Amino acid sequence: MKIELQQGKLYYSIGEIASAFGVNASLIRFWEKEFDILKPKKNAKGNRKFTPEDVTNLKLIYHLVKERGFTLDGAKTHLKENQKKTLNKFEIIQKLETIKNQLTEIKNNL
Repeated sequence: MKIELQQGKLYYSIGEIASAFGVNASLIRFWEKEFDILKPKKNAKGNRKFTPEDVTNLKLIYHLVKERGFTLDGAKTHLKENQKKTLNKFEIIQKLETIKNQLTEIKNNL
């Protein structure tokens, strides 16, 4: 999964999030309703503003549903029962993928 968002930003719009994940904004809104861990802030107009924590949770949901093939109910159960353990494993996987990409880039430049 390659999700590129500008680092150091405090809030991301739903358009930025949808584009980074390669999905429709409607899917992000749907996941927001389905998963309690997603709580984007809303401005006076009602536009959603996602924090970096929301982005991390979205990455985890995306990983479970899109990459591992969990059903929504299965992903919800998994998150409720094993949220900390799942997040730790997910972070390790992301770090390993980054290292792999860096090593591949080094190999290709030789």
